[in-house]
Amino acid sequence: MYNIKMKKESKEKILSASKTLLAIVGAVGFVFVAATASNAVQLLKYTPIMKRSRLRVFEINQAVKRLLERDLIEIKKDKNYEFLEVTEKGKKLLLKYKIEGLASNKPKNWDNKYRVVIFDISEQRRKTRDHLRNMLRSFGFVCLQGSVWVYPYHCQEIIDLLKQYLNLKNEVLYMTVESIEEDKWLKKEFKL
Repeated sequence: MYNIKMKKESKEKILSASKTLLAIVGAVGFVFVAATASNAVQLLKYTPIMKRSRLRVFEINQAVKRLLERDLIEIKKDKNYEFLEVTEKGKKLLLKYKIEGLASNKPKNWDNKYRVVIFDISEQRRKTRDHLRNMLRSFGFVCLQGSVWVYPYHCQEIIDLLKQYLNLKNEVLYMTVESIEEDKWLKKEFKL
């Protein structure tokens, strides 16, 4: 039982290390690698984020390996250097992490305004439309009608990132409204 718990904790640390490492490479744009990817830790362990995370060399190496296998980062080569760079797939995942982080920060006080998101996404992009609905629901939005969703707190940045993440431009509109008639049920739903 103890061995299973240790393996689970180690796996969680590697997943956390992967997320942290992806964030570092994404923030910097690239990270130089000493000779090979397995030595990436030699440079990464000196970054402030890695120092605070208390990750072991093994966990960082596993994170690099995992990110490479999942095509979230890649090794690029220059004349004299090798470096890690985030792939397009990795950038998309970083964007998702950022959206999730913003969505988890709800203000304590309501400003008595609703945020309304309206979208019109064609049938050819049904999967994108469904993905948007699922993400809005997971962030705490409430559906007023099929493509009209409401939320009580400021969330412009989340919507902008969602539009970028799902490749939506003019198909999604964000509004701040003073009132919605018959909104008692919404206040109850949002616990306002």
